[in-house]
Amino acid sequence: MTADEWNARHPIGTPVIAYPLTRPEDGFPDYFERLETTTRTPAWTLGHGEPVVSVDGYAGGICLTHVDLIERTPAQ
Repeated sequence: MTADEWNARHPIGTPVIAYPLTRPEDGFPDYFERLETTTRTPAWTLGHGEPVVSVDGYAGGICLTHVDLIERTPAQ
């Protein structure tokens, strides 16, 4: 997904689970961190083409491939 596609669908404050360094399935437990948080910026594209977004509780951008939406039901 591109940064523009992300921004068209997900405003600032979107609830997400973010994996700053590695995802659970990557198999590197020493580098694994899971953050249940919200986005704090629109997504943008780094110079080498990777789309990233910033989240509350973490400095810097996290690749969109390392961000999962938290699905909420209307009652939540």
